[in-house]
Amino acid sequence: MRRIMRNALIAVGLVVVVLLALGALPSYLGSGQQYYLEVSATDDTETAVDVGNISERRYPYLTTALAADDGRSEGYQRGLGGFKEAFTHTPFDEHSALQQLEPGAARDSGDRVIIQLDEERYSVAIVNESGVTQ
Repeated sequence: MRRIMRNALIAVGLVVVVLLALGALPSYLGSGQQYYLEVSATDDTETAVDVGNISERRYPYLTTALAADDGRSEGYQRGLGGFKEAFTHTPFDEHSALQQLEPGAARDSGDRVIIQLDEERYSVAIVNESGVTQ
């Protein structure tokens, strides 16, 4: 094998390893407070997002919060300088996506979103470890 071809293969291999690391590493990074997607029952009868046919792959935080006894998803820690958010899925992404699906379902200047699952209505908010809405 010629030297140029060997060096090219090594360079391509290194690029592949770096790209794989960028895909896996950010999910392990995190600092600061934990953030949760919290779901609580509500009697709000206004516009709501119908989440009866949402995908668990598209909304993992929402589906785990709906299934949890305490109504909270698994925790998420923000990364340093926004690096992690660029490469990973966050509860902030899901909250924003729900608002985009039905803008009229947003309440409290966008802090909460009202959803409907079957006949039940829930208020969805992002909270930190101490329970403060973000």
